[in-house]
Amino acid sequence: MYQPRLHIVLYQPEIPYNTGSVGRTCVAVGAKLWLVRPLGFRVDAHHLKRAGLDYWQHLNWQVVDHWEELLENLPVERHWYLTKFATREYTSVEFEPGTVLVFGRESQGLPPEIRDRDPNRGLRIPTRPEVRSLNLSNSVAVLTYECLRQWGG
Repeated sequence: MYQPRLHIVLYQPEIPYNTGSVGRTCVAVGAKLWLVRPLGFRVDAHHLKRAGLDYWQHLNWQVVDHWEELLENLPVERHWYLTKFATREYTSVEFEPGTVLVFGRESQGLPPEIRDRDPNRGLRIPTRPEVRSLNLSNSVAVLTYECLRQWGG
């Protein structure tokens, strides 16, 4: 059975087009995509087709009903929580195969009970003060390709 080197978690994503872009990145690199409910859209053929996800059949993905179910499936010691509130930059970390990158909702990010679970596991992408945050799919791409860079492709 194929074990992905990288797991991308979208906690309660709201925008299907962002999830579609993240899914495309996951297909490109062989990462598994995890979606934690509730979702801001329906995961069915009609909605996926509207979001332009004609490659969805190639995606290794799973939807879980709640955060605790995700924790049952993925070891917490490999989690990294992406948040603008972190002080540690993503470039300061050596990612290991089996890494779990956790991203929050487009509108609110990760809730404090998740992002503050282990402050040493919080990471940020540096941005200038004029920018509130980066687009979710862009943030996923930045971190995903940093993992691949470290692993030699």
